Amino acid sequence: MPAAKKTIRRTLLVTTAALTTVSSLALTAPLAHAAPSPSATPSATPPAKMSTVGGARLGQPGTQVDLAAGVPVLPKDVTARSWIVADAESGEVLAAHNAHWRLAPASTLKMLFADTLLPKFPATQTHQVAPSDLAGVGSGSSMVGIKENETYTVRDLWLGVFLRSGNDAVHVLSAMNEGGLEGTVEDMNEHAEELQALDTVVKSPDGYDAPGQVSSAYDLTLFARSGLQKKDFRDYCSTVRAKFPGRTTKDKKGKPTRGSFEIQNTNRLLTGDSDVDVYQGIAGVKNGSTTNAGATFTGVAERGGKVLLVTVMNPEKDEHNEVYKETARLFDWGFQAAGKVEPVGELVAPRSAAQPGASPGASGSAGTGGSGEAGGGPAEGAAGTEPVAGARAGDGSGGLGIALAITGGVLVLLAGGAFLVNRRWPLPDLVRRRDRS
Repeated sequence: MPAAKKTIRRTLLVTTAALTTVSSLALTAPLAHAAPSPSATPSATPPAKMSTVGGARLGQPGTQVDLAAGVPVLPKDVTARSWIVADAESGEVLAAHNAHWRLAPASTLKMLFADTLLPKFPATQTHQVAPSDLAGVGSGSSMVGIKENETYTVRDLWLGVFLRSGNDAVHVLSAMNEGGLEGTVEDMNEHAEELQALDTVVKSPDGYDAPGQVSSAYDLTLFARSGLQKKDFRDYCSTVRAKFPGRTTKDKKGKPTRGSFEIQNTNRLLTGDSDVDVYQGIAGVKNGSTTNAGATFTGVAERGGKVLLVTVMNPEKDEHNEVYKETARLFDWGFQAAGKVEPVGELVAPRSAAQPGASPGASGSAGTGGSGEAGGGPAEGAAGTEPVAGARAGDGSGGLGIALAITGGVLVLLAGGAFLVNRRWPLPDLVRRRDRS
C-alpha cells in the first residue's frame, strides 16, 4: 500500500494492542486453508484439528509420514512436541509431527524479524543508540552487549541478532524502523500473513515470551525458507564468529579509542560443542530457548544435491543440546529418505508469488532483492567475520576445524559458482562447496 496510507493505518493500529491483534487476524487464508483462531496461550496437547495450510495431513495431530518400501524408518529417539522435515527447494514436506501446533517460538521468531526488516536498511548505515532504544528489553534476555550512546552499523546489529540472538540488537533495529517497536510487530504480522504463516501471532519481535505469541514448526520453516532467498540473510545465519564493537574509552592521552570483542554463533550444529559435532552440510539458520518455548531450532543443510530444512520445537527429553541432537537425527533421516518417500504436504509459496502472473520473488518477502542481493550483507571474507566456508584449515577453535574437515556439500558464501534451483518457487543464488581436489 502507499507509504502515506500505511502510516495512517499504523497510527490507528498502535493506539491499542487490541486493534493491532484484530488487524493481524482480519486477513485470513482462503477457506480451503482456513485455520482456527489462535488461542491466547499454546495448548498443552496438540488440537484435534489444526491448520491445513500445505495439505490436509499437516493439520492432523501425531506423526505424518509414508513409509513405503525402501524408505528408512524415522528415528525413535525424537521427543519434540512438534517437528518438520522439508525439501527447501521443492517445498515438499517429507515428514512432520504436529506441524501446525501453535507453540511459543522463542528466538526462532527472529527469522521472521530478519526477513521482514533486512531489506529496509543498508548494512553500512550507522545508528547511535539512545536509551529509549533499549527500553522494554525483557529480563533475562540474551544480549550481544549494545551500549547506550555508542554508534553501530546495521551490519553490527544483524550480527548481534544472528550470532548472539541479541534482544538488545532487535530492539535497536526495531527503534530504527518506522513506527518503532509497535510498527515492527505490525510489519512482522503482515509479513507472516503474506507468507501464509497463519499459525503465527507476533507480540514481541525478539521472540521473548509474551501472552498470545505463537507460531508453529510449519511457519518457522516458511520463515527460514523465505529468509534464505536473501543473500544477506544467508551470510549472517552461516557466520560462525565475528568481531563486535565494544565501549568507547579514552587512552592515557585522553584520545577516544574503541576496541572490539569476539562473538560466536550459538547454533551448535554450526559451531559444535562438547557433546555435538558440527553437522555435515549445515548452513544456519536460528535457535532459541525461553521458559515457555523450551528449546527451538530451525536448520538448513545440504548433502548430495539435496537441501533440507528441519524445525524442532521443545524436546521433552531434558538433556544438554537435545534440540540439536534431535535435529541432526531428523536431518540424517531426511537425506536418506529424500527421493524415496512420498511427501505428506508442501511448504506453500507466498501469496503474491502464487498469484497468476506473479513471478517468484515478486514481493519483498520472497524477493531476491532488498539490501541483501545488492550486497548489503557481510561480504565473504570481510574483516572480523568467519563464515563456515571462510574458516581456515587447521583452525580448531569452536568447531571451525571440524567444519573445515567436512567433505560433503555445504552451502557457502563464495563469490562465484551460483546454483539456481529451477523449481516452483526457487531459492536464488544457492551456492554449494565444490570439490577442488
